[in-house]
Amino acid sequence: MALLLIIYSVITTISVLILIIGLYQKNTNTICQSKRRLDGKTVLVTGGTSGMGLEVATDFARRGARVIVACPFQEEGISGKESIIWNSGNKNVVFEHLDLSKYDSVKKFAANIIENETRLDILVNNAGVSISKITKDGFNMIMQVNYLGTILLTFLLLPLLEKSGDEEEPSRIINTASVSHNVGKVDFDSWKTKTGIPFQYYANSKLCLSLFTRELSKRLKGSKVVVNAIDPGVVGTRIYKIGTNYILGSLVVFFATYFSKDPWEGAQTAIHASVCEKARKISGEYFFNCKVTKKTKLPWFNDIKVNKALWDNTLEAIDQKLPIN
Repeated sequence: MALLLIIYSVITTISVLILIIGLYQKNTNTICQSKRRLDGKTVLVTGGTSGMGLEVATDFARRGARVIVACPFQEEGISGKESIIWNSGNKNVVFEHLDLSKYDSVKKFAANIIENETRLDILVNNAGVSISKITKDGFNMIMQVNYLGTILLTFLLLPLLEKSGDEEEPSRIINTASVSHNVGKVDFDSWKTKTGIPFQYYANSKLCLSLFTRELSKRLKGSKVVVNAIDPGVVGTRIYKIGTNYILGSLVVFFATYFSKDPWEGAQTAIHASVCEKARKISGEYFFNCKVTKKTKLPWFNDIKVNKALWDNTLEAIDQKLPIN
């Protein structure tokens, strides 16, 4: 009986804490206030056909941009495109197939963009997965989609981004990070394994993406491209249902949506970093709730040796070099 009372007390305490944190989150969520139009601009959102990415892409379409959305699922892609057109009234929306878990797909996609698009002003690297398995390229799928494939795509599109920007209005790269990076590790050996907890791979991928964002910004200094990472917060999207226990994932989505952020709320920081006039020359920073924050794992960010090793190992893994000076 005493044990049951203890368990009940613990569960009650945890539930109350979740409720308090959730209410705090809901009351502190911020909304992008910029009314800036994007007429004449071209934007690309990976994972822009569902969840938070769909909200970002729809917002860009409402601002008048040419919007390219990319995902590996044909039916979802067509549906997402139609949703954006319907909700924005902007017909200048294109869906392109992209599978970040396959280097060949990334290269084919990038080549198509370079050949057929005259400009690219904003790249939002939003796509992410939580499925831990080995891809045909020999990497853990979470690491390849969330990090390596994303960096490869970024490198291949950098020349077009550089061409489209100018000193007063640089092109922008927005990388979707996560608060989970605080429990992540830079573990090069794990890039080609699938053992362990999927969440750890997810956290590792987001840490690597955050660190690489800052390192890339240093190397792009003086160019016409800026790059930043954004933390959307805990957002109720389907990613929690895939690659984990479906029932548990569904509960997480429910609590995240109603006690933290729904996809529209989660999209606001990515939108802010993409369009806000005050953010146009900021580079190498980490945004949370529509402002630059130091809510990051600072020891990692300031470790020159770790960042240099990450840069070198990443370029080796994607077999690329920085395409612009």
